[in-house]
Amino acid sequence: MGKGKTSKHLIDKEWCKGCGICIHFCPKNVLEFDEYGKAQAIRPEDCILCKLCEIRCPDLAIQVMEKEEGEEKNE
Repeated sequence: MGKGKTSKHLIDKEWCKGCGICIHFCPKNVLEFDEYGKAQAIRPEDCILCKLCEIRCPDLAIQVMEKEEGEEKNE
């Protein structure tokens, strides 16, 4: 990941069934279950943008994008 770049995880909570596949395949442990049993990015700063979570999600509920420095942090 380039300097000044971070990841942005767009997770559709309506589509996520909480199977945990994205959590299991993440090599940097970026994802965990939230209080409703859905995936959430709790350490996006550790993401290496490998997109294994996005590729493996059977419900197409997660999208990982590169976020430029200066973009809002609370998305």
